[in-house]
Amino acid sequence: MSEIESTGPIGIFDSGYGGLTVFKEIHKYLPRYDYIYLGDNARVPYGTRSFETVYEYTKECVFKLFDLGCNLVILACNTASAKALRTIQQHDLPAGKKVLGVIRPTSEVVDQFTKTNKVGILATQGTVNSNSYVIEINKFHPEIDVFQHACPFWVPLVENNELNSEGAHFFVQQDLEQLLGQSADMDTILLACTHYPLLLPLIKKYVPKGINIISQGELVAKSLVDYLNRHPEVEEHCSKNQTLQFFTTDNPIDFNSKAEIFFGKRIESKFLKVST
Repeated sequence: MSEIESTGPIGIFDSGYGGLTVFKEIHKYLPRYDYIYLGDNARVPYGTRSFETVYEYTKECVFKLFDLGCNLVILACNTASAKALRTIQQHDLPAGKKVLGVIRPTSEVVDQFTKTNKVGILATQGTVNSNSYVIEINKFHPEIDVFQHACPFWVPLVENNELNSEGAHFFVQQDLEQLLGQSADMDTILLACTHYPLLLPLIKKYVPKGINIISQGELVAKSLVDYLNRHPEVEEHCSKNQTLQFFTTDNPIDFNSKAEIFFGKRIESKFLKVST
């Protein structure tokens, strides 16, 4: 069967667990579709790796999802979206295949949340270094000033389920002070890493009232709904049997135990081998 004739699941890719927070929202808004989630846990973290390495790892995993029948893949990872998406879209896509990221959908609508046009970005070092959010937001909304801060300890805090630990309080308060110190008029903070929504209750404790805190999951989900409505030629090749499959490049037992924190329910994953 040719690519044009075939239907298949929507692929969701992340370097680890964080993309499950985006997947949870996508599934809530689009429950009829089939999905395959792939976490590259064996090679995490992506946030500190070079552009070339992130590109190679992301490309390999995207093509694994293509091999599993996906015609549309969502990079539910800010680092992969920042460092690999554009190159894959421009140079690597087979006919009939599409890959989308999480940065553009968020950047397009950020103006709806700010009145002062001062927006803060909390992200991994890799996403900050890429300047992707500054570039994308300024492309859509040149009137907005963007301030960035990297939070290298937040991902390990989340993955070790230390969401309310003494260390979490210390680093969240410290990083927020450093971000907010860049502008007295900042009224919006974007959590530009898919792990960070799990720290939201703690983040709210250290952010002054009146500042909007934006998580990406719902924005990406709504953007995907709109994309499928606008692109029936893509939508008709997405199968609709309400099935969910989960794959990890690491130990499935470890993945299952942590994934519930992000996805909100128990899952059963399978191992998928990648080059090391």
